[in-house]
Amino acid sequence: MDQKTLLRNLPSVNDLLNSKAAQTWEETVDVEVVKEMITTAIDEARKDILNSKISELTSDYFDSKIEKYLADRRVSQIQPVVNATGVILHTNLGRAKLATAAQDAISDVAGHATNLEYDITIGQRGDRYKAVGKLVAELTGAEDAIVVNNNAAAVMLVLSTLFNQKELITSRGQLVEIGGSFRIPDIITSTGGILKEVGTTNKTHIKDYEDVINEETGGVLIVHTSNYKLIGFAETPDSKDLADLCRKHHLPLVNDLGSGLMVDLSKYGLGNEPTIAQELKNCDLVMFSGDKLLGGPQAGIIAGKKKYIDQLKHNQLLRALRVDKITLASLMATLKLYRDPDNAVKQIPVLNELTMSPEDVFKRAETLQKLIEDETKFKATIEKGTTMVGGGSFPEVQLPTYLIDLQSSTSETKLNRDLEYAHYPIITRISHGKVFLDLRTIDESDYEKIIASLKEVAEKISK
Repeated sequence: MDQKTLLRNLPSVNDLLNSKAAQTWEETVDVEVVKEMITTAIDEARKDILNSKISELTSDYFDSKIEKYLADRRVSQIQPVVNATGVILHTNLGRAKLATAAQDAISDVAGHATNLEYDITIGQRGDRYKAVGKLVAELTGAEDAIVVNNNAAAVMLVLSTLFNQKELITSRGQLVEIGGSFRIPDIITSTGGILKEVGTTNKTHIKDYEDVINEETGGVLIVHTSNYKLIGFAETPDSKDLADLCRKHHLPLVNDLGSGLMVDLSKYGLGNEPTIAQELKNCDLVMFSGDKLLGGPQAGIIAGKKKYIDQLKHNQLLRALRVDKITLASLMATLKLYRDPDNAVKQIPVLNELTMSPEDVFKRAETLQKLIEDETKFKATIEKGTTMVGGGSFPEVQLPTYLIDLQSSTSETKLNRDLEYAHYPIITRISHGKVFLDLRTIDESDYEKIIASLKEVAEKISK
C-alpha cells in the first residue's frame, strides 16, 4: 500500500474514541487522557508512514499502541509489584514490606490530626521524639533515641554535631561505599570532620587507634561492613576493645551499624550480624536503618547516651532531616512487635521471609505451581536454588529457596518484560536463559495477582 493511501486511511480521533476498545481504555484513565493518547498514536503513525516504517495499517495497530501507552503510564507510577526475585531487602523494590500492625498505624493517623508534637498529659507543645525514644530505650537498653529520614542522614547528623573540626579515627578497612556513591570518607569531610585513617585494609589493631589519639581527636567511628565481608587474613578490634580505649581517653565511640538487627537470629542459622542491643553495651551512639532488618519504614534511628542525643536535638540540621507522623506511627508499631521477639519473627515480613524453612518455601512453590498449570497456559516446574538477603545485610548468607521455572514460547527477555508490564507487575529472576519466580519473597496473598498477570501475558503471547 502506497504512502498516500495509508495517510488517507488514518482514522480520526473520534473514530478511535468511539471504538469498542476505547470503552476499556476509559475504565482505566480519564477520557481526556485517552484523547491525548489517541492523538499521539495517530501522529506517530503518520510519521512512521512518511518514513516508510509502515507498509500497511492493521486493525489492531492503534489498539496495541494505546495499550502500550496505558502500560507505560501505569508502570511509571509508584504501585505495588510482586517481588519474585528472592531478594528479601530489594532496595529497588522498596526494601522492607511493613507488618500489618504498621500498615494499620499508618491508616489510623493518615487522615487525622495527631499528637505529633502535643503532649496531652500537660496540655501543651511536646517533643516529637519522646515516645519513640522511650520505646527504643525499652527495647535496646539505650538511654534515648531520635529518628531521621534514613541512616545516611543519621550518620551525617552525628558527625556534624559531635566531630565538626575534630579528628575522627576510623579503620581503613571500614571506609566503605554504600548505595548512591555514599562514601564514609566523603561524608566525614563534608560534615566538617577531619578523617584519621588507621590500620590497613585487612588488618587494624587497637594500638593503631591508640597511637593517633591526641588533643585534636574528637572520637572513634565504627562502620559495620554490612554489605560485604573480608575473609582470610583479616582482623579488627571489636566494639568492646574500642570502648575500653575510648573510656580511657574520654572520647565518644559511635557505631554506624546500618542494617539494624533487633533480635538474635542465631537459632535460625543467622548468627553473624550484631544486634543493636549488643552494640549499645559498648558504644555511646549507634545508628541504624528502619527499613532493613528492623522491618519498618525508611528511617534512620540514632540510639545511645542521652547527653549526645540532646546535642543532636539542638543541631539545626535535624529540622531538615526529621520524619513525619506517618513514618513515626509505622516505626513505633513495628518496634512494639519486638516486645515479643518470637511474635516479631512471625509478624514482621522481613524476619518471616528470612527465617522461613526450606520445607515451607517448597510447600508454597507446590501450591503456586499447581495454580499456574491449572489456571494459565504456562508450564511450570520447580527447581532448588539459593538467594540473598539484600539491602546490605548478611552479605555472606545464601538462603536456600525454591524457584518456579516459567516456560513459554517467547524469549526470556520478552517474557520478563511482559510480566513487568502486566496489570500486576511481576519482577522476576532471570538466570541461565530462564525466567524464575522465587518463592522465598512471594507471599500467599500474591498468588491471585500472579495468576491474573500470567493470564494477561499468555493472551498477549498467543496473539
